[in-house]
Amino acid sequence: MTRHAADIVEWDRIAVREAVRVVDLAGDDDWGRDSPCAGWTLRRLVAHMAAQHHGFAAAARGLGHEAARWQEPRDRGEPARVHRAAATAVLDAFGEPVVLEREFVLPELGSAVPGRRAVGFHLVDYVVHAWDVAVTLGVEVLLPDEVLRAALAVALRVPADPALRGPGSAFAPVVPAPAGEAEGAGALEETLRLLGRRPELWPVHG
Repeated sequence: MTRHAADIVEWDRIAVREAVRVVDLAGDDDWGRDSPCAGWTLRRLVAHMAAQHHGFAAAARGLGHEAARWQEPRDRGEPARVHRAAATAVLDAFGEPVVLEREFVLPELGSAVPGRRAVGFHLVDYVVHAWDVAVTLGVEVLLPDEVLRAALAVALRVPADPALRGPGSAFAPVVPAPAGEAEGAGALEETLRLLGRRPELWPVHG
């Protein structure tokens, strides 16, 4: 495994751990809050995150084609605990030797992709979902610059064709920066906009 390849696994681990941290901040009264994912409460978002962790863990072991591996958990009573267990599962799977040399079947893409690319997709997902959860709760997401730059590099490779975005696809349409703010956007904000988020609607104060 090359140094850069090893880095992508570590950067993903950092993003997943940050997502776990912010999910664990949620209190009993927070699960019904609206999230930046249109139409999803925090509870639904975290259920989706857990499902994706289990699906990617299965894909890392050659089982990504099994639809049941990607289903959201039926247990919605303890979202943080369920999510934490799912995060542990995917980090264990990604920590296995030669994981980046395997092919991952990812149903959302309708194809198999090299392990390194798949881990990159997971990385950008959990940078963005960590932000989703954090701003839903009104707190900051804390990720190092190298993780944010790596996520942006992945986001820049996602096709921006409107025909491949929107309902039924893996990503929402690209959101342009507001007039006068196109210059100087940070890596996180640029990633968020590339993947359909509107960070200006979710300010964090304090």
